[in-house]
Amino acid sequence: MSNDDTVLKRYRETAVIGAGVIGASWVAVFLAHGLRVRVSDPREGVDSEVRAYVAQAMPTLAQLGAPMAEADFGERLVFEPDLERAVAGAGLVQENGPERIDFKRGLWRRIEQAAPAEALFLSSSSALPATDQASEMSTPQRMLIGHPFNPPHIIPLVEVVPGKATSADSVQAAVDFSRAVGKVPKVLRKEVSGFVANRLQSAIFRECVALVAAGVVSIDELDDIVTHSVGLRWAVDGPFGSFHLGGGDGGLRSFVQQFGPGMEKRWASMQREVRFDEATTKLLFEQADASYGQHTRAELEGARDARQIAILQALAKLKG
Repeated sequence: MSNDDTVLKRYRETAVIGAGVIGASWVAVFLAHGLRVRVSDPREGVDSEVRAYVAQAMPTLAQLGAPMAEADFGERLVFEPDLERAVAGAGLVQENGPERIDFKRGLWRRIEQAAPAEALFLSSSSALPATDQASEMSTPQRMLIGHPFNPPHIIPLVEVVPGKATSADSVQAAVDFSRAVGKVPKVLRKEVSGFVANRLQSAIFRECVALVAAGVVSIDELDDIVTHSVGLRWAVDGPFGSFHLGGGDGGLRSFVQQFGPGMEKRWASMQREVRFDEATTKLLFEQADASYGQHTRAELEGARDARQIAILQALAKLKG
C-alpha cells in the first residue's frame, strides 16, 4: 500500500462544512479520490446544487488522473444540515464558511466538541489566520489553514498555514492529505494576511486597475498582454526562476545588477493611490460587460477549465 493510500484510508470519512463554490469543489476532489463525504450547509437546495457541481467537475478530475472520478459516488455523498452530526466520525473537516472571524470561532468550538479527538481541522479561508480562528478552541493544535486556489478541483496549490498553536504533526498530516488528493501543498513559515497567492494577485491586480483607469490599456488588452507574456512565463518558471534565467549566465545576481535600477524606478512610479471609486468601477464594469457579457458564466468557466487542464497536462507530460 502506497503512502497516499494509507493517508486516504486514515481520512476515509470527511466532512465539508459550507458548500459554496469552494466547498463544492472540495467535495468533488474528495469523492474523486474515493473518500466518503458528509456535507453540512443550511441553504435550501444545496443538495441538488452540489450534486450538479460535482457531476460537472468529475470529467475534469478524470482528465487530471483522479482515480475514482469515473466511479459512482452516490452512496459516498451524504447531506447533513446538523453540524454536530455532520462532523461526528469524520477524520478530517474542511471548513468553507463565511469570512467572518466571529462566525468561524463559534463554528470551530462546535466542531471540536462533536468531531473525533484525532480529527484534523482545515480551513479554506483566504484571509483569516488559523491563530485568530482557533483562539477560543480547547484543541487549537489540530486546526490550521488549507487554503486552495479557485477552483480547487483544478488548481493544484494548497497553502498550508499553521497557527501559533498548531502542532507539527497536524502540519505534516495536512501536507500528506493534500498530496494524497492530488494537490501541491506549500507550508508558509509565517501567518500573513491573505497568505501568499492572494497577496500576489492583489499586488498585480492593483497595477492592472491603475493602468486601465489611467487609459493606458483596456481590460481586454491587459488580459491579452498578461496571457501572452507574464502569465505564460510564470506558468512554467515563476517570478524568481524567470528572472534568474533573464540574468543570463550570471543568473539572478546579474539580473538584479542589470535591471534592478529600472525596476526600482517602476516601483516608485506605482506609489499612487488606487481605489475602486465610482469613476474607476464604472469604467471597469462597462468594459467587463462589453468583453464578457456576451457569454454565460458556464461558457466562460468551461473555456477557462479547458485551457488550464491543457497547461497542467502539458507540464505533467514534460515532467514525465
